[in-house]
Parts: sequence; C-alpha cells; structure tokens
Amino acid sequence: MKASIFRHGMNLWPPYLFAGIHVTAISDDYRHIRVELRQRFWNVNYVRTHFGGNLFSMTDPFWMLALLKNMGPKYFVWDKAGSIDFVKPGKGVVFTEFKLDQAMIDQLKAQAAGGDKVLHWFENEILDARGDVVARVRKQVYIRLKPDQR
Repeated sequence: MKASIFRHGMNLWPPYLFAGIHVTAISDDYRHIRVELRQRFWNVNYVRTHFGGNLFSMTDPFWMLALLKNMGPKYFVWDKAGSIDFVKPGKGVVFTEFKLDQAMIDQLKAQAAGGDKVLHWFENEILDARGDVVARVRKQVYIRLKPDQR
C-alpha cells in the first residue's frame, strides 16, 4: 500500500482518531515515520497531562510495520514486547520518530538467515515541543524466516 494512503488510513482509524494520535509523515519506503499526540480535553488524565496509554499507543505498530515493508514477504514480523518509562508530564503536542536504515535491515536479515527467531529491541523517545523527553519507549520485535523460506 502506498505510504500516503496508509498514513491517511491510520489517522482515520478510531483508536488513533479519538486518542488524538496523528501520523504526520511516512516516507515512501516506510523507513521514516513521524507520529504526534495532540492534547485535547478528552484525552488527558486526571492531572491534565497526556494519558500514558496514549503515549504508548502512539508508538505501538510502527517498528513492526516498517520492518514488514522492508524485510519483505519471506519473513514473519510481530510485536513481541514493550515497555515505557515516563520521564516528565507531557503537555501540548508531543511526537516521536521511527528511523530504519539499510544497515539495520541487513543486520536483521543476516541474523534470521539460519531460520532461527530474532528478537530485537528498538527504542524511541517521545519529545515535547521544546525537545524535552517526556517518555522512553522500548519495543521488542520478533523476526523469522517463513518455513518455506528456510
């Protein structure tokens, strides 16, 4: 699917639409993705800062999706685990970026070449408008050659 169409679809997807999560950019090769969380009266917590679940949600599918598009159809790619460390209260617009380079893709393909599963951790920082870190998110992705490719 074309990245621009996918981006618009993600922005209309109800869990993102109603949470205030907005995908602002996806490169044509899916190697760069930028996601924002916009603060609204309906998506804040009791103390009027960003709800932590929304901060985590804004990072949820993107490492897996970037890898799916770049590893190719020979591989299973799944989200395996995740964690978030809240650093400071998030207010206003916060954002994160996902950047996948060819060296990482080559490394993961080499690790998966023998047919074994590969578990790789990716990290993101969620930043506010001033560039301060609001949260650090870790996502573990599972990668494995499909049985007919081993």
